[in-house]
Amino acid sequence: MSLEQSIYELVKVYRRKLHEQIDLRIENMSLDSNDHHLIYKVLGISCQEGKLIDEYQNKGRFLYKYAGSLLEELTILCFKDKFYDSKIKLKIDNTIGVKPKKFEIDCVVNNKAYEIKWRDATTDGDHITKEHTRIKVIKEHGYIPIRIMYYYPNRSQAIKIQETLETLYKGIGGEYYSGDIAWDYVYKTTDINLFKILKGMAN
Repeated sequence: MSLEQSIYELVKVYRRKLHEQIDLRIENMSLDSNDHHLIYKVLGISCQEGKLIDEYQNKGRFLYKYAGSLLEELTILCFKDKFYDSKIKLKIDNTIGVKPKKFEIDCVVNNKAYEIKWRDATTDGDHITKEHTRIKVIKEHGYIPIRIMYYYPNRSQAIKIQETLETLYKGIGGEYYSGDIAWDYVYKTTDINLFKILKGMAN
């Protein structure tokens, strides 16, 4: 099976699982109490609109989860195709603190430790501290921390978080790629134009 066929098959699996999860959740929600719609109505939201909001909020949670997992797994697939000895989901001891005991690296190629994100819209300041600790631990283990994030956030606070993370990565000798540069980096590193393949599937 070619890599492109493997990508196509993996996308089909994720698509099926996503819709199964959504259908099951919507079915379960039909049995839920809608008492909270009283507050929606107080705030000027009709019961019909409130029902749709609840449904799409649940659909969104599944969609974001599956979108992130899919892009991560597809990226790892590209690295594994190019670098057969790459390691997946490598756990390393936390040499700086006690929590967590171990950190997980999505993919390791030679001495490069990849953190793969489809999108990171967090606005939590604690996220910076946790990520700083994580990349320092990775560095201490002899790896170069590299962050690949395909889609940049839109909100100003989330953007500031990413700008800080980029500074932290580069300050410790790591690398940070986002947006078009992330797609291009994966293409140049693995010789696989993942963006073009997915664009073709979407069309």
